[in-house]
Amino acid sequence: MIVGILTVELRIPESLSLKEKRMVIKSIKDKIRNKFNVSVAEIGEHEKWQASVLGMAYVGTEKIHVDQALSKIVDFIKESRQADLINYNTELL
Repeated sequence: MIVGILTVELRIPESLSLKEKRMVIKSIKDKIRNKFNVSVAEIGEHEKWQASVLGMAYVGTEKIHVDQALSKIVDFIKESRQADLINYNTELL
């Protein structure tokens, strides 16, 4: 069993309040969950209006499959118009 962990740092430039930020983050998390069937949670920058850190976990049987799935999630976030991808980190266990 291979566990892939993806951490992404996002910037939400058009957010003017925590309420707006939470709406954007909820939308992004729901889209990622539905499209890629991964666990997603906001794990950092909770009180900043225009920043967020999301953590995702994906479990599979082959290392290459897990790595490809996490790469597709990164590409999906890069293409998103809701937030800017600042940085990301992947880890396979």
